[in-house]
Amino acid sequence: MRVVLQKAKRGEVRVEGATVGKIDKGLMLLVGVTHEDSLEDAAYVAEKVINLRIFDDENGKMNLSLLDVGGQVLSVSQFTLYGDCRKGRRPNFMAAAKPDYAEKVYNAFNQELRNKGLEVETGQFGAMMEVDFVNDGPVTLIVESK
Repeated sequence: MRVVLQKAKRGEVRVEGATVGKIDKGLMLLVGVTHEDSLEDAAYVAEKVINLRIFDDENGKMNLSLLDVGGQVLSVSQFTLYGDCRKGRRPNFMAAAKPDYAEKVYNAFNQELRNKGLEVETGQFGAMMEVDFVNDGPVTLIVESK
């Protein structure tokens, strides 16, 4: 499982012009699932995301977690995170999980976040989405289960 995590001042996802997910301060997550991922991988990555100390404390140091600041999550499925661009000019997506399986792991990941008390907004799995957010910092990290 691969998550591109970005600290966000705000974020919004639209499908066909309609807002399907929206947050204020928190994390923008692009979530990719590979065929080797399990529900345990989803739980591991969720725990890591929840507890990363990337928000500023009173001294301006990155010392607080998402839970500490009461932040929200905007989680968007992103199979293209497993695009392999090493050969040719067209990405190979063979490492990305099949949609039915990917959706199951993606939903389990989001549920793990919710189970910890976080407010989680999502895009629409498998849809063409417009994602708009303001990266705070900028802070961008990659969290992987493998």
